[in-house]
Order: sequence, then structure tokens, then C-alpha cells
Amino acid sequence: MRSISDRRMEEDPFQAMNYWKEALIAQATGGSSPAALTLALADWWIHLSTAPGTQLELGLKYGEALAALYQHAVQPWGKPPHSTADLPADDQGNAETAWRREPFSLWWHTFLMSRRWWIDATSRVPGVAPHHADLVSFCASQWCDAFSPANFPWSNPVVLEHYLRARGNNLTTGLCNLLSDIQRRIVQAPEEGMEHLRVGKTLAITPGAVVFENPLIELIQYAPSTSTVRPEPILITPAWIMKYYVLDLSPENSLIRYLVAQGYTVFCISWRNVDSADRNLSLDDYRRLGFMAALDAVCRIIPGQRVHAIGYCLGGTLLSIAAAAMAGRKDRRLGTLTLLAAQTDFTEPGGLGLYIDASEVYFLESLMWAQGYLSAGQMSAAFQSLRPVSDTAARAVRRYLLGEHSAPTDLMAWNADSTRMPYRMHTEYLRKLFLNNELAAGRYQVDGRMISLRNIRMPIYAVGTQNDRIAPWHSVYKIHYQTDADIRFVLASGGHNAGIVSEPGHKGHSYRVHEAGPEGLRVGADEWVAESSLHIGSWWPDWKAWLDAHSGPPLPARHSLGESGADQTSLTPAPGRFVLQE
Repeated sequence: MRSISDRRMEEDPFQAMNYWKEALIAQATGGSSPAALTLALADWWIHLSTAPGTQLELGLKYGEALAALYQHAVQPWGKPPHSTADLPADDQGNAETAWRREPFSLWWHTFLMSRRWWIDATSRVPGVAPHHADLVSFCASQWCDAFSPANFPWSNPVVLEHYLRARGNNLTTGLCNLLSDIQRRIVQAPEEGMEHLRVGKTLAITPGAVVFENPLIELIQYAPSTSTVRPEPILITPAWIMKYYVLDLSPENSLIRYLVAQGYTVFCISWRNVDSADRNLSLDDYRRLGFMAALDAVCRIIPGQRVHAIGYCLGGTLLSIAAAAMAGRKDRRLGTLTLLAAQTDFTEPGGLGLYIDASEVYFLESLMWAQGYLSAGQMSAAFQSLRPVSDTAARAVRRYLLGEHSAPTDLMAWNADSTRMPYRMHTEYLRKLFLNNELAAGRYQVDGRMISLRNIRMPIYAVGTQNDRIAPWHSVYKIHYQTDADIRFVLASGGHNAGIVSEPGHKGHSYRVHEAGPEGLRVGADEWVAESSLHIGSWWPDWKAWLDAHSGPPLPARHSLGESGADQTSLTPAPGRFVLQE
């Protein structure tokens, strides 16, 4: 039987040639389009070379920087130079005794001033397309950070102090760490210590069973741990760009286990890890075979009750699409909506927006056309490239120069367990949502009909995270402008994952919260911050109280899982089979 790619080549052999050429280049570049970066650099250089005012301003700033460095160099050694706020993040505690000493202080401030000058030179050139300016400025800052004096043993005073105290053993240990990591990378072995973090053994061990399965999902129902449960079930839709157990990591930080302990019947979708045979799965297939199929199953298992629907990341975007389509058909099976770091408007898509333009989408489309999917490695490379070089370098300094051993966390183990994206679905996601923003613009269609987020009237609990580079909280906040529903918005500390996995009792967590009723006026994101209240601790208890307020009184728990009369011994125990697929 001929493959879809073979048929596509026969239908349009000229476009097939274009795809094959792009796919070959993509294999060499890891999926990054050389054309996209070249266009951005050309745009910046042409406008900079024809802007005499900007050139003069940059020249003056360069002179001011040299003068400031000269003043710093001639001051008496040992005199505090500037605030320690700009010192390397990992070395704040050693700022007084290490980075304040010369010549390290001079080197550090030379680096800082060079970095600031390059950011000014790449981000403030008139006439450059905003997307190109952001991309060039980001690349410039990454390139500068690669040459930070904190990254080299001879210019990092903390490393030198360790060297003297340990008589060089830190570098010996660091070299062993480096060789071990290289060897593991060559044989594609997991990071050292990961062998103790295994799905079904130490991770994703909340008791439950698979109660429904189709070619795309397994639906897991979790066993009650309380004598009574709320009548309304919870259905969680995680992103298929990740494995679901980010919400069921270790017992102490499992969001799913927490919800079960609060007296809720919890269901969660586990997506199958697709391969080339699934290349033609569409975004709507993920809605139909994913969320809608799971919702149908939940309503069969617990009939007559509205469902608390929860969507995380891309799963929240899918949930918003499904909820809007259901509202247009007057399907009232959903009681509330919870959106965790989920975007419904992609005009400010965060770090990924640096790479997502027409050239990059065509490049990825060609790569996926040839493979049938976007591989886990290619996907993780895109996310890794968004991480500041300073973060990656700081970890390398600790491991390879200071010789430290750090045990991997459960979140790190989950992050390394990535998934594949089918060709058609991911192309539709990038084009319809990222490039064309069809959902927010009211142009997105389901079953041939336009859907509108405005039709969603159920209460919404939306969570954004302060340091999110995937779904910036200002973007998540835009749900306020797209529906008149009662919205309780929470701004949690942390990033895209750590801000959501925010279990009670974890030190350093905080959140802001404010509720906008359906009759209240919408305000801008910064105004919301001014009106919100700050709370120390996890946002989970606030969410639990909100769910309780929209739920009925508890009923005796039913300990059998699945549909009434189901053979409990025939059910596959959680976490199921799909999550174990590589």
C-alpha cells in the first residue's frame, strides 16, 4: 500500500522536491531554518547601516561604557564597584568575597557593559520588523552569555577558590562528570541517577486503572482515597507535547493525588506516543478522539453530573476549542473550566514566537512531511534553545568546574521523557493558532462551523506563571478579553512546569489572585496585578476551595472503577501502557 507521502509526491512532485530539500537541511540544522535567521540578520543590518542617528547614539554609548570602565579600573582595589544585583545568579552569596575582588570585578563589568551595548544595538534599530528585532536581540544576548567570565575556570573566582581548597580535585571530578555525560549521550543512556526515577515505580504511582481506550488515548480513573467524594468528576487534559505524569510525579508533589485526597473523582487522559503511521492525525482528531471521547466515557461512568474540565498547556488550548464548540451546540456537560498555563491568544506566544514565522513553519512542515512526525529530540532541542545560556552554563560550571554531583529531580526525569508530534496536527497547530491566531480572531472552525470563545459562560479558573517562557502569563491573561465568564485568575511564582507543580508546603512559592465576575469590568494585566492580593504558599488550596464552591455536597465514594459492572481484574492498572511508549 502506498504511503501518504508517495501519493503527495504523485499529486505535486514539484512541491515534493521542495519538501525533500528543506527536510535534508533540517536534518543538519536540528530543525532551525537558516533562512529565518538570515532574513532577520539582513533586516537588522540593512536598517542599522542606513540609520546615522542610531549609529551615532551607539557610538556615544560605546564611549560612555569605555569611560565607565576606565573609572572602575583606576579606583582603589577593594573598593565596592557597583551593586551586586547583576552578579552571576549562582554566586550571589559569594559576591562580597569573590566577584567584588579585582580583576574579576573589572572583567565582570566589562562583560555586562558589552552585553548591554549589543542588546541596544540589536533591539533599538528603527524600521526592523519586531519579530526580526526580537530574534536578533535574543541571539545576541545568548552569544554574549556564552562568553561570560563566569563560564571559564581562569576568570571565575568561585572556581579558583574551590581549586585552591580542593587542590585541583574539583577539576578532576568535573572531568569525570564530563566524560560520563559524553559517554551516556553517545549510547543514549539516561542521565546519572535517572534509573531511580521510573514511571510506575517511583513516578505516576497514584492508584487507578485505565477505564477507556481508543487508538489515541487511554483514560485513567483514579481510586478514591476518601470515604466521600464530590458528585462532579474532574477530567484532566494534558498536552500531548508532554507525557501526562507531570501532574502525577512523586507522591508528595502529585497534583492528581492531591485532588483525589480532597475528595474528587479524577480522570486523566494519557496520550499515545505517535509514530510515522499517524502522520495524518489532525488537530480535530485530538479533539474528537481525545477530549470528547474521554468526556463521553466519564459521563457514562458518572452519569447525570457536570464535569470539572482541566487543561494544561496545549491541552488547555484544546479544551478551550472543545468547550467553545460544545457551547455553540448547547452541550452543557461541563460545569467549570480550569486552564493551567494555557494560551487562547497567540499574538504574544513567548519564547517559541522567536522561531515561529512563515519560514520556520514551512521548514518544520517539510521535516515532518519527510518523517511523518516531529521527533522528541527535535522538539526538546527547540525548547532547550529557549533556555538562557546563562542557566545552562551555570549548571555546567557546577558540574564540570566545581565538580558537584546533583541528583536529578522527578521533574527533570519527566522533562527527558518527551513525545512525538504527528505531521498534520502539528502543522495545523503552528499555522492555524501560532501564525494566523484563528482561535482568538474567531476564524477557527470545528465540523465546518466557526466557534467563538465568547460562548463559554461557565466559571473559569485560569493560572499563569511568572517566569513562563512557553506561555507567558500576559498571554494567558488574555482569556479575560475573549469571554464574559466569571474568571478567577491566579499568577503563580515559578515557570511553565514548576509553577504548576506547586504543592503545599514547598518553600518559596507564592501567588497572586483576583476574581473578575461576569458583570465586572475587564482591566489590563498590569492593572490586575495592582488590584490582586499576594499570598505566600501554594495556589492549590485556593483552587480546591474554588472547585468546592462549584460542586455539590459529598456523596459516599464508589470504589469500583470504570462503568458499572466492569470486571475490575481486567482493567489495566495506572499508569497504563501508553505512557511507557518510547
